[in-house]
Formats: sequence, structure tokens, C-alpha cells
Amino acid sequence: MRKRTILGGVLAVATLGMSGLAAPATAAPDARLADVIPAPVEVRPNPAADFWINPATQIRTQPGAKGAKRVGDYLAGVLRPATGYPLPVAESRYSVLPTISLVLGDAEARIGKQGYQLDVTRKGVTIRANSASGLFAGVQTLRQLLPAEIESSGPRLRAWTVPGGRILDYPRFGYRGAMLDLARHFHTVPEIKRYIDDLARYKINHLHLHLADDQGWRIQIDSWPKLTAVGGGQGTGVDGAGGGYLTKADYAELNEYAAARQLTIVPEIDMPGHTNAALSSYAELNCDGVAPPPRTDMEVGYSSLCVGKENTYAFVEDVIREVAAMTPGPYLHLGGDEAEATTDADYRTFMRRVIPLVGKYGKRLAGWHEIAQADLPASAVPQFWDSAGGVDDNVARAAGNGSKILLSPANKSYLDMKYNENTELGLTWAGPTEVRDAYDWDPASAVRGVGERSVLGVEAPLWSETVRSIDDIEFLAFPRLPAIAEKGWSAKAGQDWESFRQRLAGHGPRWDLGGVNYYRSPQIPWPG
Repeated sequence: MRKRTILGGVLAVATLGMSGLAAPATAAPDARLADVIPAPVEVRPNPAADFWINPATQIRTQPGAKGAKRVGDYLAGVLRPATGYPLPVAESRYSVLPTISLVLGDAEARIGKQGYQLDVTRKGVTIRANSASGLFAGVQTLRQLLPAEIESSGPRLRAWTVPGGRILDYPRFGYRGAMLDLARHFHTVPEIKRYIDDLARYKINHLHLHLADDQGWRIQIDSWPKLTAVGGGQGTGVDGAGGGYLTKADYAELNEYAAARQLTIVPEIDMPGHTNAALSSYAELNCDGVAPPPRTDMEVGYSSLCVGKENTYAFVEDVIREVAAMTPGPYLHLGGDEAEATTDADYRTFMRRVIPLVGKYGKRLAGWHEIAQADLPASAVPQFWDSAGGVDDNVARAAGNGSKILLSPANKSYLDMKYNENTELGLTWAGPTEVRDAYDWDPASAVRGVGERSVLGVEAPLWSETVRSIDDIEFLAFPRLPAIAEKGWSAKAGQDWESFRQRLAGHGPRWDLGGVNYYRSPQIPWPG
């Protein structure tokens, strides 16, 4: 009798809280079950099974499932501002209240570690997955199925309807990434967190941070303190407008924040080229013992570590050791691109000395595709970035030797390219790149000799020569980032430009409400 009284009280409060809202039976969902980016593998709509989130709704996770509880807390944080509902997160096996259930286990084996099943009935929503990352992916789908106003920062008086039916979904490729360049212009911890949240919405699961280049050094290294004092100081960055660096505490905070959103941070220290910030910080790293002046232009290919000096390898090992120690994720990216001031022989000598250090400190080597000139372990990940027809014999050879290839063709996935010649921000050397350009390619045929089984995934780099703020970052990323996300997640058979542009149009109002700055591409039929 006592339980019934308590339940009656909860439902009474819920009824009062729903005054002024449309009744569930007549509320029409703003989205169809298939209106999701990236496109799901299987969608089975059931219009008779729409679910209505109301003030009595709770989020349920099974007892003892800490990963599910963390995802539940995240979901509650996403839904509470716009709904104004309490949405308590409860660890329980059953509930008589309307419920969003997050269940670890009891999911189909084919969804793997990153997939999910989402079932919507009139009684509630159930997301099942084999891991917390799968639950998190399902939560992002649920978020997109709610009306666009769910992205509002304050309460909205409306019906929060989820279209009924079932989605079964899992990624085509396990690695779906984005890169942010901190070296050409430093971006603050709050800006990076904001971008992490942007990425998480579209099931991006890696954030590659470009931490060192000619124009700036952006990560604290205790054994070489002038790297940040000089190389990361005020006046560094392109046009001298991007000084700053991440302390080890900042970096730890970002890794924790990313992990809570199922993203892995991949740090990059570019070498042996793109090193002027280090060379100008320490004279002894130069072959002639003379430190060059800092550079704030956009030129590339003029700098190189001194391959013949033993001090170079002491420096490199110290940096790799410290970056590896502060990085929870498995990857450490050594750059290796555009080393035009290093001879081919010196390049191979340098890589022969340096590549084993990554494994020595417990990390998996990644690098731009030029590293494939060297003898690579099969665990190494060359990242293909060229836009010249997708032909690179060294990359094909690495794939043949067992390496997985990360794909970032510049004319398709570089988010810093202009949309058109008149776009204020961005560059044009591999572009312009409109939304359809970013969408119309297939990772399994992007590089000759690199088939589906050799593809690790896709990544969308954003270089920051022309970028100064989070608004600039988002303008260049949206709406192209969702296109790259769909390339990495959705099955090839489920990718269709006409479908994508229609689905993408529905995200404009969400970005407007969430304060996301984006380019209103004429290729997309934006509402209004």
C-alpha cells in the first residue's frame, strides 16, 4: 500500500508538470526514426509505439554497471536543461515509471563493442550495448530523435516525443577521428572541450591534437622547459596571434573529459620536420648550434632536427617518454610529414632510431603517410593525407605488410579548406571543398592498394592557420564534419548523398539552438 501511495504522488506531480503540453496520443515527433547522422545499419519504424518523455521519466541502469551509470549521468545532463525535468538516474533492474533504460550486455553479437540496439515503445526507450562506448553511441542517436529544441540551454514547453521502433547499429570502421591544430594557433581548454562535445554528437571517437610545429610548442615537457617558455610563449603562432600551451594538468583534464564522452586523445609531436619552435627554443638542437628566430608565417618544409647529433635522440626520447606517460590512449603520433629539409637517407636514419622509442614507452606508432618510407612494424598506422589521386606505393606496401591505414585525403576531409573561393576562413591548396565533396568518396578505394580490410578508419583534420576562435573552428567543421563521420560509421550501402543532405538539413535548427556557428551551404535544403 505504501508503494502505491508513493507512485500515485509521483504521477500526480507528473500530471501537474505536464499542464499546457500536448497529450502523448496527439504529439507528433519532429524526427523520423531514420533521421540520424551517421545513418544507422537497420531502422524499423513503428509509428504506433512513440514514447513521450515526461516529468516522471527516469533513466535506469542495471545495478553495478558503472559504465552504464556514467553514460546515464551524461544523458541526464543533456536532457535536463531543455526539458526542465528531474530525470533521476537510478540503478535498478525494473521500474514502473516511464523509463529510458541503458543496459550493458544482452545485445546482438554482431553490433560488436561500439554498436547498440535502440528500442522505442510506448512504455519507454531501451538502449542495449556490449560496452559503455556502444551505450554512448545509442544515447547520441536518442538525442537526435528528440525535437531540435532539446539542444536549448533552458526549459522549453513542448512535447518531448521519441519516434517508435527499433534501430540496430554499429560502425563500419572502429576509428573515426578529428584533428585540431594547436600549434599554428593555440586553443584553450574550454574551446577544446566544446569541440569534443561537437565531435561526440556524431560518434567521433578520437581527437588528434597537433601539439608541436614550426609556429608553436603547445605541451609542457618538464625535462625541456624552454619548449613552452619560448616555443609556446606570447607572440607564437601564425601572425603571432596564438600564444599559449597545455600544462600537464590541462592535458589530464582534457583526457578525462574526452574519456567521459568515449573519445580517445591522440597526441602528435611532429618530427623531424615542422620543428622550428623546438629549434628556436634550444640552440643545441641545431646542427650549427645557433637557434633560428621564431617563425609566425605559414611556410612549411624548411626545418629539421639535426639527424647526426646524439643530443637530438636524447631530446626525442625525453619528449616521447613524457608525452606517453601522460597519455591514457594507445596512440602516439610522430608526424613525419613534409620533411623537405631532411635528406631521404637522413629521414630513414632518424626514423630507424626513433620509431622503436614509441613501443618502448608502451604506445602504438601513428604518423603522416610519409613514415611509410621507413621500415614500419605492422602495428604502425600511416595516416594518408595527400590529395593527388590516392596513389602511394609506400602506403600500399605498409598495408600489404599488415599496417592499418588512417584516411584523411586533403581534398575530401581537411576541414580547413574553404567551402568556395569567397569563404572568409580557410585555405585552398587542396580545395575548395563543399559538403558534397566531403561526402562523395569511399574509404575502401581512396588509396590504390589499400582495401577495406586495411582501413583503420577516417579522420577530419582542421589546421588553424586562419582560425582564431571556437566560432571559426565550428564554421569550418560544420556541416562537413557530419559528412566525414558518416563515411567512417555507416555501411557503404547506407550512404546516399540525397538522403544525407535531407537529414543534414534538420540539424541546422539544432546547431542554431546550441549556438554552433556553421556554414549554410547552398547544397543543403535548410528549413526556413
